[in-house]
Amino acid sequence: MRGDTGTIEHRFFRDLPEYLHAGDVLVLNDTKVLPVRLRGRRPSGGEVEVLLLRSVGERWEALVRPGRRLRPGTRLSFGGGAIDITIGEPTAQGTRLVAVRHEGDLRAALDRAGEMPVPPYIERPLDRPDDYQTVYAAHDGAVAAPTAGLHFTPALLDEIRGRGVRVVFVTLHVGLGTFRGVEVEDVTRHRMDAEEYELSEEEAAAINAGRSAGGRIVAVGTTVVRTLESAASDGATVAAGRGRTELFITPGFRFRVTDALVTNFHLPRTTLLMLVSAFAGRERILAAYEEAVRLRYRFYSFGDAMLIV
Repeated sequence: MRGDTGTIEHRFFRDLPEYLHAGDVLVLNDTKVLPVRLRGRRPSGGEVEVLLLRSVGERWEALVRPGRRLRPGTRLSFGGGAIDITIGEPTAQGTRLVAVRHEGDLRAALDRAGEMPVPPYIERPLDRPDDYQTVYAAHDGAVAAPTAGLHFTPALLDEIRGRGVRVVFVTLHVGLGTFRGVEVEDVTRHRMDAEEYELSEEEAAAINAGRSAGGRIVAVGTTVVRTLESAASDGATVAAGRGRTELFITPGFRFRVTDALVTNFHLPRTTLLMLVSAFAGRERILAAYEEAVRLRYRFYSFGDAMLIV
């Protein structure tokens, strides 16, 4: 979609390189999803599920089901004892703090006991867990995939580089808060969960050099947009470093770095749809979504993508 006119074109994702120019910078999120969904049975019987969200000191914040039936002190075991969980007290956000004990390296224990935390509308575990992982995933830490990047293959990235486009990576460890619906009528009262991001000196320099030379910064996914705009200065450059971002982008936001966006089709009343509407205009996005519904495009995590230039 042309963001300035709303003109819509229908193409295959493999045609993406035709829309990129020599000197452009394509920015991808190289976070890696951890198999943090643990399923098992309670000591008294009945199914139980623990979704580890993030480490908090010596414990983890987690979603637990059925939460009300699991009192503080309840002990659970997963993967034949590879991981043991002790349920702690609830938090103000409705999550639980849990103690995690595991055999050896945590990642190895999760690989043995856990599943990929696919969205709830996918009702069974994936036959191939890597289907919920980008081909360039490198840094452990996400509990959800940056799904706009799932469309890329190594061959497509090579073709893009062959056209003189610089491919760079940022890291934002995606949390569940990215996908949480906006439940308040006054959107200024919605609060994003903080997510960790990192932008290296080399990648920041490549982005800034591309902009100064007249190239476009093409963000792959809303997580990349939030990383770039969190790291941006008033001079339309980005600063390297690590940080935590709670940036909530709504219509009226002034984009300082992002020139084009690759994104999937999102649910109503989500921060993702609000960000895309801020980037291209609400009416143009709604018109594009109506066209996508009419032509039976696929929505959500494993759905089709849209390029806004």
